[in-house]
Amino acid sequence: MKEYELTTSNNEETSQFAERLAGHLQPGDVIALEGDLGAGKTTFTKGLAKGLGVKKNVNSPTFTIIKEYKGNLPLYHMDVYRVADAYEDLGFDEYFEGDGITVVEWAHLIEEQLPAERLTIYLYHQGQDQRKIVLTPKGQRYEQLCKEIF
Repeated sequence: MKEYELTTSNNEETSQFAERLAGHLQPGDVIALEGDLGAGKTTFTKGLAKGLGVKKNVNSPTFTIIKEYKGNLPLYHMDVYRVADAYEDLGFDEYFEGDGITVVEWAHLIEEQLPAERLTIYLYHQGQDQRKIVLTPKGQRYEQLCKEIF
């Protein structure tokens, strides 16, 4: 499985990359976000939301698990860090198979419920402000998506 990688120098560049990615997304796309605590998962999602035409302020759904935003396509933003049981049926599949874009922070915690095909994005600290972003596509759709944006 091929990986695609880039380094950003600040939050603005991370957000801009996500905004550019948003222009290539389609209904039903699933993005799994992983990485260091404070590495920019929510910053990335804010950029994605901007690229999808979301007008509302996007913040982490840490205590609500799922937040929905209206834009050119619906954005379903999940933070599953506090999900107690990885097998608990919280209706994730309805979002994954829905008409919007689903972003799942800490996705490895519900690995068994994730669709087999998805784009996993890892964000890592690289010094004070730099971030290393690694995209790992799973499935033909996401492999093509990565080729389009790189």
